[in-house]
Amino acid sequence: MRYLVKTPWWLKKIYPSYTWDIKTKEKVIYLTFDDGPHEQATPFVLDELKKYNAKASFFCIGKNVAALPDIYKRMLDEGHLMGNHTYSHRNGWKTNDEEYLKDIAEAAKIIDTPLFRPPYGRIRSFQAKNISIALKRKASKIIMWDVLSGDFDETLTREQCLQNVILNTKRGSIVVFHDSQKAFRLLEFVLPRILDFFSSKGYRFDVLPLESD
Repeated sequence: MRYLVKTPWWLKKIYPSYTWDIKTKEKVIYLTFDDGPHEQATPFVLDELKKYNAKASFFCIGKNVAALPDIYKRMLDEGHLMGNHTYSHRNGWKTNDEEYLKDIAEAAKIIDTPLFRPPYGRIRSFQAKNISIALKRKASKIIMWDVLSGDFDETLTREQCLQNVILNTKRGSIVVFHDSQKAFRLLEFVLPRILDFFSSKGYRFDVLPLESD
C-alpha cells in the first residue's frame, strides 16, 4: 500500500485552494477522524478526547450518521466539528460528476457543515468547484491533511503508526485518523499516546477554523 505520511510542500502548491494545514503561531494540532460514526470506534475516540479536554473534527459518512444518530448527536453535544465525507464514501476519480455531487448533497441533508473532505483525497476539478452548491452553502472549504497516520494500513505495526504521527506533526498540522472498524486496532493504541505526548509538550487540540485562513 503506497501513500504519503507527510504531505509534501509541492503538492500543497499545486492545489493551493485546498486546506492542507493551518498557519498559526500557537501550539495547536487539528485532529480529524474520517468514516464515522462507528458504534465502537467513535465512542472510544470521544472518551479519549474528553480526558484531555481536546476537540476534533469528524468527517462523517452520511449513511453512518443515518444509522447511528445518537452517537452523532453526542459528537455535536461534546463540542466537536462535523465535516461532510459524502453519503456513501465515493471516490471522486471513479464516480461521474453528477453522481458524486448528488452523493455529497444527500449527506448534506443530515450533516450541516461548510467543510468537505473527499474520500481517499480524490476529487476532480469540476467536482471541487461545485462543492458549495452540493453543500448548499455560499462558501465551503475542502479539507485535506498535513499528516496521514496510516491507521487504515493493516500491514503497519502499532509503533510504526504512532511514529508516523509523532515524527511528522507540528503546530498547525491537520492529522488524519479513522473512527472505523478497519482502523480500530491501531487507533486504540495510538490515539491515547498521541494525546498524552503532545499535551505534555504544551499542545492543545482544537476544531478546524471555519473562517478563512
